[in-house]
Amino acid sequence: MKYIFLSVIVLLISCAESKKEEPAAFDSALVGETANMPEETAQLAIPSYNFEEFEKFLQKKNDTTYVVNFWATWCKPCIKELPYFEKINADYADDKVKVILVSLDFPDVLEKQVIPFVENRGLKSQVILLDDGDANSWIPKVDKNWSGAIPATVIYNKNRRKFYEKEFTYEELETEVKSIL
Repeated sequence: MKYIFLSVIVLLISCAESKKEEPAAFDSALVGETANMPEETAQLAIPSYNFEEFEKFLQKKNDTTYVVNFWATWCKPCIKELPYFEKINADYADDKVKVILVSLDFPDVLEKQVIPFVENRGLKSQVILLDDGDANSWIPKVDKNWSGAIPATVIYNKNRRKFYEKEFTYEELETEVKSIL
């Protein structure tokens, strides 16, 4: 219980700390706007997994490099860096790089907030929802040093793996992806 409480506090503090200006396409004023959108606008299907089902996305052993980003629609630094992950996904597709955006939003906002958010921003990377409230068990399985704060990213392939608990600039993200390719 103590770990969950501390994780929630760290998540809220880390997401509230970003004071830098966001890219125009991801205006922070729009973050909560999707909550009031009509349900019929949500056409996209975003799969939802518990951690046991999701874990396979962290353990693939093939010729692809995976960039797995943990984010939420309410997290300003997460939203700010989403265009960088989208650019990596597009620019490095020929190099067998695949971006997976893992939403940590609550499952009850999937239809009314997460799906419209993804659609409105035209996200092309694979988006999934991690629906597992037992953070005490799954956070250390992602990385033993992860405090639970987001944004957080795992970049890996069959030979190397790195974990980052930070907000990326495009240049930083590209450098890290290149270091693992």
